Amino acid sequence: MRKLILPLAILAALIFSCGNPEKQQTENTVKNNHSVNLADFDSSVKPADNFYQYVNGNWLKNNPIPATEAAWNNFSIIHDNNLTNLRNILEAAASGKNESGSTQQKVGDFYATAMDSSKLNESGIKALESEFKAIEGLKSSADLPALIAQIGVRPLFEINIGADSKASIQNITTLGQGGLGLPDMDYYLNTEASAKTIREQYLTHIQKMFRLMGESESSATAISKKIFELEKSLAGVSMTRVELRDVEAQYNKKSLKDFTASAPGFNWSDYFKTLGIEGKVNDLIIAQPKFFTGVNALSTSVSTADWKNYLRWNLISSAAGKLSDDFVQENFNFYGTVLNGSKTLKPRWKRAVQQADASVSDLLGQLYVEKYFSPESKKKVNSIVDNLIAAYKERITSRDWMSAQTKKEALHKLETIIRKLGFPDKWRDCSSLEIKRDAYVLNYFRSNTFEFNFMADKLGKPVDKTEWGMTAPTVNAYYNPSFNEIVFPAGIMQPPFFNPEADDAVNYGAIGAVIGHELTHGFDDQGCQYNAEGNLKNWWTKEDSLKFKEKTNKVVEQFNHFKVLDSLHINGALTLGENIADLGGLTIAYYAYQKSLEGKPQPSMIDGFTGNQRFFISWAQGWRGNMREEYLKQLIKTNPHSPNNARVMAPLANMKEFYEAFNVKPENKMFRAEKDRPEIW
Repeated sequence: MRKLILPLAILAALIFSCGNPEKQQTENTVKNNHSVNLADFDSSVKPADNFYQYVNGNWLKNNPIPATEAAWNNFSIIHDNNLTNLRNILEAAASGKNESGSTQQKVGDFYATAMDSSKLNESGIKALESEFKAIEGLKSSADLPALIAQIGVRPLFEINIGADSKASIQNITTLGQGGLGLPDMDYYLNTEASAKTIREQYLTHIQKMFRLMGESESSATAISKKIFELEKSLAGVSMTRVELRDVEAQYNKKSLKDFTASAPGFNWSDYFKTLGIEGKVNDLIIAQPKFFTGVNALSTSVSTADWKNYLRWNLISSAAGKLSDDFVQENFNFYGTVLNGSKTLKPRWKRAVQQADASVSDLLGQLYVEKYFSPESKKKVNSIVDNLIAAYKERITSRDWMSAQTKKEALHKLETIIRKLGFPDKWRDCSSLEIKRDAYVLNYFRSNTFEFNFMADKLGKPVDKTEWGMTAPTVNAYYNPSFNEIVFPAGIMQPPFFNPEADDAVNYGAIGAVIGHELTHGFDDQGCQYNAEGNLKNWWTKEDSLKFKEKTNKVVEQFNHFKVLDSLHINGALTLGENIADLGGLTIAYYAYQKSLEGKPQPSMIDGFTGNQRFFISWAQGWRGNMREEYLKQLIKTNPHSPNNARVMAPLANMKEFYEAFNVKPENKMFRAEKDRPEIW
């Protein structure tokens, strides 16, 4: 039985895009980011008019997006470098004589099957025969729940087992909306011409995939329309992206008995039994009740034939990247080119390395940190965190809009934040993970089975707060409200975000602001609803909540007016949490940098810039990047992060410290009246 890995608890993570430059471009760019590189500047622009362009103009011009990418930025460059490092590890493991069941055997065999193009092209979809046979055996809608659990894809909905948002020491099962092949429900319902075009291209993509599976053109066309209509029905009962930011509205706890009684059309008992967790599920969180009412109705109103095709579609779409080249290419044509604007498929080795990082993550992570991570980096970053938390304490204490009672709770939450840096203190036991040299897609599903079983094993057990939600080589970071923790994998602890040889101004403006960003997620409009113990529980006075809302409304308004493309504006409500975190993170990092200078002489001018100026320059360098128009449009619709230029410009336009550093006056384009500048943390 194959089961699919499903999302972890809510994670507020930084956005990154994967990269693929020429090797020399990677080396030069990383080298130049050890400090401020004047060659990257556009001196024709005044810093007080457009700081993003001033600091990054020449870099943006000289670093076009590679054909394989939808975007190109610092995250891309580091990620690309990490892929090369991981490739070295995987190739050595794949070519060696390894003991069966060893770490090297598992990571090596996974990579070897992913790289065996001859075998993949010869096999086509043969490895999925048992799944297709099971789908074809569907007799009626009554058998649908068990079949969904059996085949291991995620049609209709998501299932997660993790910390209960209101009892964070306990694990609970959560069911959430899903089942869509397009990035968001808006793609199905939006009446704009651009949305209609994407829908037409999506229908063509489904049709082509079924043609590759052997259907006639007329049959594939008819099937694609039925699948789209089913997904459109799911979209019609789904929450919008903005609605999904309301964490309280998604906490709907029900007993299994009450939930199953409210959804008699879908046999949840069979579903949980097939997953192997029957008897362990007593209470559930139903994140979107309206959605599951819709699923219940669809389970009996949709014909058995249409369900079969919908499940075939979900299976082939999920597995497409691990099959023969014809499926890989068609999958990329839509999801890579149509939706993201990428021109060319990534080289096979990069796709294989990325999947290995996702599927044999703890095993590969151990090998990665042994070879490429310096304990000294962890020590230095830990000292930066100390100064950030000290600065945050002072900022909270000095907030004139907060009462003493709310400040006390905020300080308690800050002091109890768990920090995880580099890699886990203990790695998962992966002895039950089976990897063979038979088929890439089978190894992919075996990994998914292992991940699901690991998750399911949490039921009835206390929450383990030592767990990580990202792999060690990941170029990213996150804050988890249920654990009240910040997590920084080894992958991001390198230039330009962190360099132990750079001056403090550069490090605080880069990794310091990123750490401050994650700390601030504990106090953004969502994170502030969780207390120090990680429970969804109000700790604010009513008056302070209203004052906080007034300040965050200014952030929403500011970003609503930020135009990114023609008439396309940022959605200030969707991006509010990340925008608060950027402003708060940069502010806290600035004051942490000042704290690092206490008792030391003021730094001398470097490259013609003061320490404070270099701090803000480092911030702007960190977020530089180019993005394809198709990807930008998708980002605005679906992503809670603002585009890079807005992430740089908007926080700076709110900070008097930036105005002082670069002499911003009312006549400058970045100037905002004081009454319009939100100052929160």
